[in-house]
Amino acid sequence: MICRNISSCYAQRDRNFFLSLLSKATSLSHLTQTHAQIILNGYQNDLATVTKLTHKFSDLKAIRHSRDLFLSIPKPDLFLFNVLIRGFASNASPLSSLSLYTHLRKNTSLNPDKFTYAFAISAASGFKDEKYGLLLHAHSIIDGLGSNLYVGSIIVDFYFKFSRVELAQKVFDGMPEKDTVLWNTMISGLVRNCYYADSMRIFRDMVVGGTAFDSTTLATELPALAELQELKAGMGIHCLALKVGFHSDVHVLTGLVSLYSKCKELETARLLFGHITQPDLICYNAMIAGYTCNNETVSSVSLFRELLASGEKVNSSTIVGLIPVSSPFGHLQLTGSLQTFCVKSGIVSHPSVSTAFVTVYCRLNEIELARQLFDESPEKTLASWNAMIAGYTQNGLTETAISLFREMMSEFSPNPVTVTSILSACAQLGAISLGKWVHGLIKSKNLESNIYVLTALVDMYAKCGSIVEARKLFDLMTEKNVVTWNAMISAYGLHGDGHEALKLFTEMLHSGIQPSGVTFLSVLYACSHAGLVREGEEVFHYMVHNHGFEPLAEHYACMVDILGRAGKLEKALEFIKEMPVEPGPAVWGALLGACMIHKETELACVASERLFELDPENTGYYVLLSNIYSADRNFPKAASVRQVVKNRNLAKTPGCTLVEIGETPHVFTCGDQSHPRATEIYRMLDKLTGKMMEAGFQTETVTVLHDVEEEEKELMVKVHSEKLAIAFALIETAPGTEIRIFKNLRVCLDCHNATKFISKITERVIVVRDANRFHHFKDGVCSCGDYW
Repeated sequence: MICRNISSCYAQRDRNFFLSLLSKATSLSHLTQTHAQIILNGYQNDLATVTKLTHKFSDLKAIRHSRDLFLSIPKPDLFLFNVLIRGFASNASPLSSLSLYTHLRKNTSLNPDKFTYAFAISAASGFKDEKYGLLLHAHSIIDGLGSNLYVGSIIVDFYFKFSRVELAQKVFDGMPEKDTVLWNTMISGLVRNCYYADSMRIFRDMVVGGTAFDSTTLATELPALAELQELKAGMGIHCLALKVGFHSDVHVLTGLVSLYSKCKELETARLLFGHITQPDLICYNAMIAGYTCNNETVSSVSLFRELLASGEKVNSSTIVGLIPVSSPFGHLQLTGSLQTFCVKSGIVSHPSVSTAFVTVYCRLNEIELARQLFDESPEKTLASWNAMIAGYTQNGLTETAISLFREMMSEFSPNPVTVTSILSACAQLGAISLGKWVHGLIKSKNLESNIYVLTALVDMYAKCGSIVEARKLFDLMTEKNVVTWNAMISAYGLHGDGHEALKLFTEMLHSGIQPSGVTFLSVLYACSHAGLVREGEEVFHYMVHNHGFEPLAEHYACMVDILGRAGKLEKALEFIKEMPVEPGPAVWGALLGACMIHKETELACVASERLFELDPENTGYYVLLSNIYSADRNFPKAASVRQVVKNRNLAKTPGCTLVEIGETPHVFTCGDQSHPRATEIYRMLDKLTGKMMEAGFQTETVTVLHDVEEEEKELMVKVHSEKLAIAFALIETAPGTEIRIFKNLRVCLDCHNATKFISKITERVIVVRDANRFHHFKDGVCSCGDYW
């Protein structure tokens, strides 16, 4: 049609006519026909016309046409340079974009302006390496455009894309003036990089400082509040939107739907969704995700079907919202069906979709399915790597998590999510050297301002035995949330310092932070391992009556443990009988453990009978009961319990101990002969045993199998994994060096006594982490006071 109009006109047309035609062109064929008429009418060298044509070709993804047009102009102006630099950037040709920028600087007399830098820096975002953007930032400063608002906003956004939050913040802080766009860019970048608390601070500064905010500001900040479940702050933004007239903005309403959904206010979310007259796909996605995160799977699937029936084409965000990431249990079939749908529709290859599936499969302990999806993903984002690393960590496959983390480092720079996952793996494994290396990485990447990263560091140091370092980091933190306080309180409980845990709990209450269920559990655990019965009962009473928290099975189990460890077994049994809920394995297990400590056979039978009904596959309960019978010298009964385990093919978890020498982990099992230096280790063990015997040590063999000779019993406990690990550490480390070992099971009585003697004889501090807690041995004394 355009061509016919042109052909029918005999009179030569002017530039404005062709500029108008170019503006109306909507397809490549229209554009090429118009281009032909431009040439026929002699405007092929007219800068304004060629620039407009170059722009249009670029917008229609015909970037080669744009380049050819540019090359046909003998002396392009800055405007044309900028159009093509932008065109290359928007057509995924960052190298061509920066090559053209370089040509402009080196081979012309033109000076780059704010648009040149904005487009070139946007192009630099397309590289995996941030060095090009850093160089362009330096050039903009030299050319006096570093403080330009337009350029500054692009630079801030660039740094956020590479997760260089500290550099983005530095540029933002250094801007002499800030407009709404710059503030919005800062808030959006922080939210995208999971710095939710920081985004709240920036938003608050913006409002208090009097900068005009728009609907984009509110819509950008709402996801951060949703992630933090800051309902009160979210309601404040809702009021603000009503006050300034943004309450009907579809983006703000969509953000509010997400906020109220994630804060468990589903009815409010549903009501707001109903107020959207013509909900688009983004609105539907928000409501579907809202139902899913509240475990309203039927409603989310129903709305998804409604969306499909309407003829709307779903996208990756729809599927991600539908995948039951937050509550996957019981939804394996739904997840599989969704994966099939995604394979058929071609959405499964989208990074966010495959990442969501990986996360769900990991949480359902389908780790092989998760890894297969991860390996098959054509495009692995940082979020994809994070999901797989976190999955291995959560499933106890810490060494695989660490190995994958090292592999990831060659492709991506870690963000706070990566770091918290790998620190969790270090904490589980007791890998202090790797943990310290990650700490150094955190410093080099300037991630120390992130509250979640610092909290993970506190937890890692505590669980690797460095309670002093953990407390030092905790005290240096300017901002602490409930998870931070919980980590430090739990650390003191793990190290047996109940008094310090209680003191910290009081400080937390005075700071205005509301305790959570995990807080109370951590305090009760600390009281249990320090023998603080009265204090534990007071905390439990405060939790129920003052705080109004309904105890979970773990809280009841902790109270039984507190009473049982202190020898108040009858009181513990009465507590169980008075529980308003049916006691589960955790509660009866705590009572059985207390029976072992105090050699209470009769009550142990009651507890074990219930445990064998509730958790018949747990070998640990059979082993405990057998040990209780052995301690009571009732060897036939002990043998009969072990026979049940054998007949039912129940496998006992084998004991193993890890010790780090330098940066190398060494793992030992009972009677291990596989270590290259086994001969030296056993020679050292014999030497230690001799010195220990001279000092009065007696082997504790009461719980060892009764149908072997006493001398053989002594040999059996002599080669326990923790003794082998300590002997190896004594060979490999300099005199006076602290030794740290990590046992996967509860340390036995014989090894506990032996380690006290070894610490005295060798004048070493020996730190042992077993399945329950830390033991700090020094000068023949253990920090637990033999109360464990």
